[in-house]
Amino acid sequence: MKKLVVTFIACFAFLSMTAQKIGPPAPYGALPTEPQLRWQELEQYVLVHFTPTTFQNKEWGYGDADPKIFNPTKFDASQIVNAAKDGGFKGVIFVAKHHDGFCLWPTKTTAYNISASPFRDGKGDMVKEFEVAARKAGMKFGLYCSPWDRNNEDYGKPEYVEKYRNQLRELYTNYGNLFITWFDGANGGDGYYGGKNEKRNIDRATYYGWDKTWGISRELQPGAVIFADNGDVRWVGNERGFANETSWATFTPEPIAGKTVAVPGETDSDKAQGGTRNGKYWKPAECDVPLRNGWFYHANEDNNVKSVTELFEIYLKSVGRGAGMDIGIAPNTDGLLHQNDVKSLKDFGAFLKKLFADNLAQAAVITASEVRGENQIFYGTKNLTDNDRYSYWATSDEVKKAILTLEWHKEQTFNIIRLRENIKLGQRIEKVEIDAFIGGIWKKVGEATSIGANRLVRLSNYITTTKLRITIKESPVCIALSDIGVFREPELLPLPKIKRDKDGNVWITTETSVNQIRYTIDGTEPTAQSPIYASPFPFLTSGTIKAKSFGTDMKSGETATQSFNIYKKDWKIVTVSFENEEKESALNAIDENAETFWSTADNTSLTPLPQFIVIDMGQEMEFTTLSYLPRHNGTGGIVKNYQWEISTDGINWKTVAEGEFANIKSNPVEQNITLKTSAKARYIKFIGKTSVDGRYISIAEIGIKTK
Repeated sequence: MKKLVVTFIACFAFLSMTAQKIGPPAPYGALPTEPQLRWQELEQYVLVHFTPTTFQNKEWGYGDADPKIFNPTKFDASQIVNAAKDGGFKGVIFVAKHHDGFCLWPTKTTAYNISASPFRDGKGDMVKEFEVAARKAGMKFGLYCSPWDRNNEDYGKPEYVEKYRNQLRELYTNYGNLFITWFDGANGGDGYYGGKNEKRNIDRATYYGWDKTWGISRELQPGAVIFADNGDVRWVGNERGFANETSWATFTPEPIAGKTVAVPGETDSDKAQGGTRNGKYWKPAECDVPLRNGWFYHANEDNNVKSVTELFEIYLKSVGRGAGMDIGIAPNTDGLLHQNDVKSLKDFGAFLKKLFADNLAQAAVITASEVRGENQIFYGTKNLTDNDRYSYWATSDEVKKAILTLEWHKEQTFNIIRLRENIKLGQRIEKVEIDAFIGGIWKKVGEATSIGANRLVRLSNYITTTKLRITIKESPVCIALSDIGVFREPELLPLPKIKRDKDGNVWITTETSVNQIRYTIDGTEPTAQSPIYASPFPFLTSGTIKAKSFGTDMKSGETATQSFNIYKKDWKIVTVSFENEEKESALNAIDENAETFWSTADNTSLTPLPQFIVIDMGQEMEFTTLSYLPRHNGTGGIVKNYQWEISTDGINWKTVAEGEFANIKSNPVEQNITLKTSAKARYIKFIGKTSVDGRYISIAEIGIKTK
């Protein structure tokens, strides 16, 4: 027995000496800090928007709301936080102050805060309630305090910057350890500003004194990452929730064309989506996207909550590309998440739990073409399935290409491959190819680039095999791979797609064949008793159509929802500020096709803003909602400030709505303006007073809704 012990000790000592002699791979490139490592491990969190803006049914508050309207009588932070937890999310960022300037904690910096509202009889602290709920649920907590303040009379002056810094000091001192301090890029513009009702522009590169302002976070919350383009985590550059297929965690901020410096909170959005290979800093991307169309609650969006299918696509293109998934959730005026939002999150969480419940790689025999120093204990393949992100399989310094082979004793069926690098050593691997042994030969089934902290490869189909081969094709240095996962995605019946053609006929299709599709046209949920979709049918009014796929066992899939405006068959263009029939005709604004658009881009030197379009609807109609759909690709002539006028005779006009489409540049979705009372008219005029990115306007579709 003593001989065995001595032999074991001797062998262990030899291996330890061998490992020390060989040593770990040298780090490569920019490396994450400890707070960044913790952030990368988190992967999913939510961002909660709730201010007086919610009670105004706006997307951005102007700063003039009476604090007395903020009175969510059923508010329950735990209901909101636990819904996020059920969705698989591990952190909560609460918007302590949005652009409207209303502070949701009893701050000493401004009277425009929650103490002036009826909430909790003027003694409430919503930041504290969210913090307590998050801690109780075992979730991380973060805070966002908007630099822009449309209420504060000192905004634009040095005095406001000191007020803002004091707000940060209060937040970062009184609400425990934060995982993230979140900063937005929206700064300066129209606002209430203490009753001045004017536009105030600031130099966002210098006004806030970012080094000193962010220094407050560094000092008071050293364990938190800073979200901002020049912070620790960068914005991905869009609000769709998608990083690029090739997505680097390293990034070198560059100025936008025409600017001489990279401005905090602002960067080239196209470059931000993919990062910078061998970038100067470790700045992984956050992919933020609301669960609904907008960041704040709007009752008319209760049927526009993202499905599991949509959320999983976002997950694959954010978490699955080494980024963070930040989903915006919004309580209603009661202070609760709507039941549709709760269900969506719960279903998504159940889907992820089922997906990752069984890692098939753990049952495989994994062999490598090479192991660093032939040391299986320190650098062997067993480290690939031990659920440790920082143990790893490595190759020798000179080995920059290698093959891993997984073999099972019986056939396995799967379609998701997960790969992770030990990012403590940097982001190294540039290209991977995946082959499966099918029909007696190896067949390529997938590939990936930029592995990093997490890479999910979704194969085009489920495959069944006993062997899987992963080939690292390109890496500038030796390999340090920490994880392999092989999973079978839970099968969902395909989500129907609902479209209306130019003749007013509705088509409902699925990407793969199903037993049957059932639908409703009154906004109710389809059931096994609902009509079966057999062929296109006319739908000329405004309203909501829902559809579900049903299997042979009559179990149903997710609900697809599509809202339509009044059909425009008899609509005509009366006049426009500029027409280009050859390229971007005004008829495109009423052709029921979101892919086409009308634009005044070729006339910017002749007709300055505002610009307009006048439409004859063919008959007098009563309606409650006016809608503007930006052009499909979200760029060029997007209207920011608008005005709607109506007329019964085309001569005498009345303004029924005007304002701004808040956040439309980053989130170019259909804008629905609900009138305070229904209106009657035959003619409508849409006026684009300003544009977010040009001296012209563009429109994909103009429409009205009757209910």
